[in-house]
Amino acid sequence: MDDPTIAEMRLPIEHVKTYEHELDYRDKFVLAPMVRTGSCELTRLLSLYYGADLVWSPEVVDKAVIGSERKVDPTTGVITYSKGQGPIFSTHPIEKPYLIFQIGSSDPELAVKAARTVQQDVAGIDLNCGCPKPFSTHSGMGAALLSTPDVLLNILRALLDEIPLPISCKIRLLPTQPDTLYLAARILRTGIRNLTVHCRTRDMRPGDKAMWERLGDIVKLGEQRGLPVICNGDGDGWPNRDRIREMTGASSIMLARAAERNPSVFASTGLVCNVTQNIPMLLRLAHYLDNPWGNTKFLLTQFKPTPPTNMTKQRRKEIQEIVSRSKTIAEVASQLEVELDGGEAFMEELRARLREREATA
Repeated sequence: MDDPTIAEMRLPIEHVKTYEHELDYRDKFVLAPMVRTGSCELTRLLSLYYGADLVWSPEVVDKAVIGSERKVDPTTGVITYSKGQGPIFSTHPIEKPYLIFQIGSSDPELAVKAARTVQQDVAGIDLNCGCPKPFSTHSGMGAALLSTPDVLLNILRALLDEIPLPISCKIRLLPTQPDTLYLAARILRTGIRNLTVHCRTRDMRPGDKAMWERLGDIVKLGEQRGLPVICNGDGDGWPNRDRIREMTGASSIMLARAAERNPSVFASTGLVCNVTQNIPMLLRLAHYLDNPWGNTKFLLTQFKPTPPTNMTKQRRKEIQEIVSRSKTIAEVASQLEVELDGGEAFMEELRARLREREATA
């Protein structure tokens, strides 16, 4: 009897589609979907500024965004989808060509409705099949879909049928390699444009070492279908890019915690100092875009001391305390002696960098 993975790979692609605006997922550094960090557009914009090729939104549950109200800020251009008490998802038009909206869903019809809600403001749609957090798995979403592959596949098929944007999928490794390969083969057959694999199982924690050694066989399946497979897990950016590529065969790498600690991880020229450069930049951008203080404060607390810096440990502690006790962007900027003017200049510089990148692509 044939190996089920081999048998699956012999079958034709289910959905053969072309898109008006194709996405190239190959040979890329991309920003991972991250709860809280990615809930507003700041980290995505900073990541694009430093060289990220594509950026993922955090997982947004289908029912949360369905029925939300879309508003455009006439001053900043920020687009916000809101329902009830607060925003569900926000984005800036500058990131649209690079932005992948990740949906949390366990229902094909709801997934399609959610995708339709935001499709005018994003470049692609991604199905979350890897989040192990209870808010996602308790409703059969996220990593729970790994245990219900037929549901997973039917959601992808529905999105492929109904949404005029490239569709992708992000999974985790299953406990055994044969089961992982069979699931990957089934997913790749649907007609998606990209598969991202978090190289940990559902039960592994972020501190557990990512199992890069298991990704190579999945990458080979992708190559047979002509599709890229992105590696997620323990990527540090340029310092370990070549090692990941050599071990896995994946040409693209998704960065999460490293980008959260310092978004300049995407820069080929090396890290810049969070204290002297990224904190002032973030504050100016947050002020210009009127970003909520709660989100801005959280992002500041995730920044870690990064060379090059001659700042003492005591001064770094003082900065952390200033951020912790501040109540507004203006207050923390005053305490840190940061001039808040400059957000508009940042956006112009970002536009220039993106134009230059597109011209040389």
